[in-house]
Formats: sequence, structure tokens, C-alpha cells
Amino acid sequence: MKSLKVFAPATVANLSCGFDVLGCCLEGVGDEMRISLSDTSGVRITKIEGADLPLATNKNVAGVAVVAMLEALNDTSTGIDIEIYKKIKAGSGIGSSAASSAGAVWATNQLLGKPFTPKQLVKFAMEGERLASGNAHADNVAPALLGGFTLVRSYAPLDVLKLNTPKNLYMTIIHPQIEVKTADSRKVIKSNVPLNKAVTQWGNLGGFITGLFTSDYELLGRSLDDVIIEPLRSILIPKFKEVKAIAIKNGALGAGISGSGPSIFAMSKGKETASKVAKAIEKVYTPTGITFDIHVAAINAKGVSEII
Repeated sequence: MKSLKVFAPATVANLSCGFDVLGCCLEGVGDEMRISLSDTSGVRITKIEGADLPLATNKNVAGVAVVAMLEALNDTSTGIDIEIYKKIKAGSGIGSSAASSAGAVWATNQLLGKPFTPKQLVKFAMEGERLASGNAHADNVAPALLGGFTLVRSYAPLDVLKLNTPKNLYMTIIHPQIEVKTADSRKVIKSNVPLNKAVTQWGNLGGFITGLFTSDYELLGRSLDDVIIEPLRSILIPKFKEVKAIAIKNGALGAGISGSGPSIFAMSKGKETASKVAKAIEKVYTPTGITFDIHVAAINAKGVSEII
């Protein structure tokens, strides 16, 4: 096998109660990539369509992720060519950089005979996130590589867990066409957290994970509450409070900021409810004059996958 075309899925990180540790993978929303073995050693970005991103390997998230992987193998002879067909806009809050990083290392691993497990690939994809935002977080790349819902139990040492995915969960995502860079959105976060808020957040995180394993949709909804990050970041997103309120009014279990924004997610039980929520959100956002996209997606249990 000399070449592989892959689907690199979008992801929702944080999920309100799990800043930098929780994430899930979306079905049908994502990029396409082609990774090929080359007779010339080194990693090259040979083509990018759909976005104005750097071709220089050391400035491209897919490039630095694959370089980190080859360095771990002490491999100086392999040549890798990367083509990226972007469909997730940069700064959208649904894991654009993570999709490129995860897709590149997953496909390269396949071409090299799978020297690493999917969990081991997470640390290499995190290097792409380090380049993109200055922080090597795993809450997007982990679900992109493992599929479904994931929890980063620890960063030092890295310990990533795949969680259960209830069968009837759907996400409604609205992406306003404004850019909120991850690096910028991190600047509004305070470094110190009051103990009472931390206790509330820990409880919500535990409740959410329990809800996933017991398929308790009401518990999932009660746990989708962020008392630490959302109050600070939501001011960067037009109509956030209105969108969240109308989503819940129309049956969503809960809603919050997707990653660092500006996308907003609403989680629902069933596609019918998720579609109803999408229509309600559309009515809220249309008068703003801001261009936006809306996606209704199931949870992707596979993660990055080959396109046949």
C-alpha cells in the first residue's frame, strides 16, 4: 500500500463540563486527506485545497504531527507526502487542526504497518495542536483517533480513555462565520478557580460520564453545565445565550460552546429533536446578518477512517 485516502472527522471538545479532557467525534462532518509514501525521505505538504494554510512542513499541523511520529520511530529514511482537502474552517471550534493532525498520523501509521496503537498516536497528533494553539491538548485529537466520546484522565503521563456512546445521541452544531482563535480564547480564561466552582464542575463531569455509561439522557442534560469557562468565553460569541436557551426550549438535553468557539453545540436525544433544534437556532441567528452553517450529526464511533 503506497497511498491512503482518509476521512478526518470534526470533533466537539470540552462538552461544557470537561475543559481540555472531554471530547466527541462527529459523523459526516470533516476533512479528506491523502497520505502517500514517497521515494524521497522527509515529510512534505504537497497540496492544500479549501483553506489558505502553510505548505511548509514545520508550520503545518499535519506536517509536525507526522514528523513527531517518525522521530519516535527513529525513522530518517521514510518519505511522506500529504494532501489536505479542508472542509472544516480554521478557528471554527469543531477541531479543524485536530482533524488534520489526527488524519495524517492515522494514515501514516497504516502505511507503515501500524507500529502504534490509536491511543499511542494521540501524543503525536497533540504536537499539531501545540503548533495551532500553543497548547498540546488532546480533547479533540483523542476522539478523532478513537471515535465516540473520550476522556483524557491525565496529561502527565498521557492516559486517554474511550467512553461509552449511547446509541441515540445527536449533535446540532451552529458555526457562525466569525473566527475565534484558540490561542485568543485561552487568554480570557482565569488561572485560578474558586473551590466551590471547581466542586460543581467535578460533579458535572462525573455525572456526564456516568450518564454515558448508563444511557441516562436526563443525567447527561443536567451535567452539561459549565460554571468556569463558559461565562468567560461566551461573551466572544454573538447570541450565545439566546441560542442555548432556544435549543433547550426545543428539546435539547443541553448546549454549550464547542471547543474554544465560535461554534455552539446542542446535544439531543434522537435525530428528530436535533433537527427541530437546528430550525429553532436558525431562526435566532438569521436576523443577525452573520453567515452561518448548521450541522446535525450523529456521534462517529470510528474516528478517522479510510475512504474506499
